[in-house]
Amino acid sequence: MLDKNISIVGVACGGYGSEKEISLKSGKTVYDSLINSGWKVFLIIINTDEWYIKTSASEKIKFNKDEFSFKYNKKNYQLSVIFNAVHGPPGENGELAILLKNKNIPHTSCDFISANKTYSKIDCLKEVKKFNIPTAKSIQLEKKNKWNEDQIIKKTGLPCFVKANRAGSSFGVYKVSSKSMLRISIESAFKYDNKVLIESELKGREVSVGVYRDNDGIKCLPVTEIISDNEFFDYEAKYLGKAKEITPALIPDEWSDSVKKISVYIYEKLNLRGVCRSEYIFINNTPHLLEINSVPGLTGQSIIPKQCEAAGIRLQDFFELLLQKAFDEK
Repeated sequence: MLDKNISIVGVACGGYGSEKEISLKSGKTVYDSLINSGWKVFLIIINTDEWYIKTSASEKIKFNKDEFSFKYNKKNYQLSVIFNAVHGPPGENGELAILLKNKNIPHTSCDFISANKTYSKIDCLKEVKKFNIPTAKSIQLEKKNKWNEDQIIKKTGLPCFVKANRAGSSFGVYKVSSKSMLRISIESAFKYDNKVLIESELKGREVSVGVYRDNDGIKCLPVTEIISDNEFFDYEAKYLGKAKEITPALIPDEWSDSVKKISVYIYEKLNLRGVCRSEYIFINNTPHLLEINSVPGLTGQSIIPKQCEAAGIRLQDFFELLLQKAFDEK
């Protein structure tokens, strides 16, 4: 069991992709919460060219990622557990999980296989379709292959959504309403990834639900309804206040129960860990899965902290639970 008096927590944030700035904010939220609860915590900043420790005094300390250790004030530190707040690579795609597994260091997120599958929109859809979970009509493209706009539109219709396969926070996502915009959007999405997912538009009420595991089993946080001021729940809507998020969602109880049931089922079947967030759109009373986020945002504007508040769970207690479960399940 983790002990506040002796355990050393590393909060990993930053990353190699477009979500780096959001990840830094998530990491700071976790760091501040744990520090205020009396934990010995260090912030691990991950960049493409270096990893380092940022202290409370904003000192920059060299971090040995091969050993997951560092030296501070003439003392050597070995981390007891990692809180993964890295959105995108290397935290959300499973790379960090492999490094930590090789060092036998527990962490709060999914293992490599589960993380890698959910981070890929295409692979994630393939997995959930095995369980007959409704999703949008879709088609996948690879950068190396030729494609035809008319064939795509025949499959998905218009409007449709063009999505870079491996990107989060709605980076590389475009709503397309005309054939002339389709090629431009696909080429833009290919700048983020060499695979692209194109989905039909689902018009309905959008909801999101956080799922986690405690000592009694898999649990759901209260459901949030998302009402975007923009055409969809894009970066501005998520992080710049261009969306209305209602928690708990003002939806029928049977709707709430259905998305919770599906989310718990997915969490179990895909062997997810830590806190994950699933998003749905209701069509004719049926929830259609949009995506699964295995390292959801934890900033002040993020959905998970708001769901914790609605559930009467202190954020510090929630983060401590995730750390303890990670340590117990290593």
